[in-house]
Amino acid sequence: MVRFLMRRLVLFVLALMGISLLIFLVLRILPGDVAAVMAGLDAPAERADRLRRQMGLDRSYPRQYLDWISDFLKGDLGRSILTNRSIASQVGIRAQITFPLILLGLCVALLLGIPLGCAAALARSPRMQSFSHMAAIVGGSVPALWSGLLLIMLFAKGSGLIGLLPSQGFPARGWAQPGQALAALILPALSTGIIVGAGIMRYTRSLLGDMLSSGYVDMGMACGMTRTQAALRIGLRLASPQLVSVVGLTMAEMITGVMVSENLFALPGLGSMLITDVGNRDLPAVQSELLLLAAFFLSLGLLVDVIHRLIDPRFRGAARREAAD
Repeated sequence: MVRFLMRRLVLFVLALMGISLLIFLVLRILPGDVAAVMAGLDAPAERADRLRRQMGLDRSYPRQYLDWISDFLKGDLGRSILTNRSIASQVGIRAQITFPLILLGLCVALLLGIPLGCAAALARSPRMQSFSHMAAIVGGSVPALWSGLLLIMLFAKGSGLIGLLPSQGFPARGWAQPGQALAALILPALSTGIIVGAGIMRYTRSLLGDMLSSGYVDMGMACGMTRTQAALRIGLRLASPQLVSVVGLTMAEMITGVMVSENLFALPGLGSMLITDVGNRDLPAVQSELLLLAAFFLSLGLLVDVIHRLIDPRFRGAARREAAD
């Protein structure tokens, strides 16, 4: 396990450095002059040159890249060229909305996807199987924007048919008002969790269906278990490594849906911050936010690999044999 973690960490660092270089180069070759835009169309050239020196854009590309990476590794993400505020502090404030929203959406996806997928795999009725198949396809193909709009039409206070939950904004005091903060995240979490849950349902049904046709479930039934008990205790356990990998991969879809939901529900999270900074050509903020997003995806992949290694009996057996040798 130690050697496995060391290899994964080395690959993590190399991948993150390669992504950082790609982000830096892509943002530098985009058309337009950030300093000229900030100075104004009618501003004299001296003002644009002064802003360019203040932002370090007059230095060579290798020097700019090394300065940015060294500061990033120290936890200094730079300052916004528009607001002159610390990017790290703004990310910390907005992460208090985005990460709870991701966790809440993941809980919704797992609570919907795994039980419904198991029920679909265990269903004997052809109509029930067809209905679950259609529900998984429809749920997975609906964009996050449409699901969010539908939830607003149904459950939003003031405009929905059943006015239960707020559909816009976040409490000014944040999590100091936990009830209002949680209520503000329910509809966005549902809009992303239902879509991701449909994909998890489809994979769960497929994985458990393969286990039902194998000899493991039949062996459990021969030992006195019912078909449902054997499927859940044996089949689902054996399918859990693949299911963990699927959940990790679908998290990428959830991140995209969260960005859409934050703008749709007017939540001041990291997704809305990134979109705003891209529109304002805030170069230091955009490159740091993209690198943080890439680090999150890579960390998620590393976590999935570690969990897969821990719960897969084939890896545990190989590790015991290596230790015995």
